[in-house]
Order: sequence, then C-alpha cells, then structure tokens
Amino acid sequence: MSFQDELAGIKRMSVEKRGAEVIAAYEKGIDELRADGIAGRALAVGDSMPGFALPNADGATVRSADLLGRGPLVVTFYRGGWCPYCNLELRAYQAQAARLAAAGATVVAISPEVPDETAKTVASNALAFDVLSDAGNAVARSFGLVFRLSDELVEIYRRNGNDLERRNGDGSWELPVPGTFVVDADGRVALADVDPDYTRRLDPEQVIAAVERLAR
Repeated sequence: MSFQDELAGIKRMSVEKRGAEVIAAYEKGIDELRADGIAGRALAVGDSMPGFALPNADGATVRSADLLGRGPLVVTFYRGGWCPYCNLELRAYQAQAARLAAAGATVVAISPEVPDETAKTVASNALAFDVLSDAGNAVARSFGLVFRLSDELVEIYRRNGNDLERRNGDGSWELPVPGTFVVDADGRVALADVDPDYTRRLDPEQVIAAVERLAR
C-alpha cells in the first residue's frame, strides 16, 4: 500500500469514527485557514531558513547550524503525537532513512509538544531521527506556520481527549500547519510544502527526489 493510500485509509476511518458534525467542523477549520492565506505567507523556495536550537526527546539541544554542516536538511513540522496522519508521516520518513542518508540528508521533525510527549512519539514510532520540541511554536512561527484553533475545535479536541494545554505546556491552543522543507547546506529552501489540510502530506518520495537533486 502506498503512502497516499494509507493517508486515505486514515481519513476514511476518521469520518466513520467522528461523525458528520465533527468532520464538518474540521473541514470548516481547513477552509478558514485556506481563506486566511497562511500557506502563501509560509517559508518558500529560495528563502533562507531561520536558524533554530531546540531540545530533542532526550533533552539534548539540536542546532540547525550543526545539522546543515552535514549537508541537506529535511525539516518536517507535525501537529503532535496524538495525530494519526502525523504518526504515519513520521514512520514513512523512518522507513526511508537509508535512502535519505545515502543522499547526505539529515531529517528532523518539530512539534510544539513538550519533550516528555516527543519521547513517547519517538518510542511508539521507533524513530531514529531527532524529534524536537518547539515551545510556544517559536520556530514554527518563524516559518510562518502557526495558527490558533477555533473555540469550536478546542471543545472538540477536549472531548476527544487531546489536551493540548498539557501536551504543549501552554494554554495557547496554537498548532503549526503541517509543513515539510528541504534545505540546502547553505540554508536555502529547495522544496517547501505547506497545506492547511492536515489530512494531506507531501509524499516522502518527492522529498527524496529533492534531496538527490541537491546531492548531484
């Protein structure tokens, strides 16, 4: 089964599980983000990536300057370990770790969750790459990805047991729009994918192709 087929399968199960009213609220949130134009304001191809220094799941500080010193960098922002689409995406990058490494690339994933939560995500998905905690969405904000959930969605998340106040360590109820960036060793963005629809994700094959182009 392809990555895109797996995404579609999760979406079908979500529709069956959540019901029409909840799904309509999710779709309304997506439409509002599209109308707001958040994707058009995000970091784009040719831009310089903002530097960052964030803790990984073990509490060690990971610096973008050090990562870029190794070669191309793949940065993927995910909503949290509670999101099945995000977990599928993270596992897909882990499955392609050998191919990405062969092209000289390093992968990091970033979410607003506190290190204790990212450690659970690393363990449950058997991830070997760094998963970083972005307190207050500071780095995601510098990439132009941050939005606040509507009051309607906050209540739905609470009913579903997704306590973002605890998971993220603040009461903002802000999240990053899922985004994936391939960055050349000089810090320039070579590929950018930002989609307000959290059910859609860039296929890792496209990331691999971009990294391999940089390696040539």
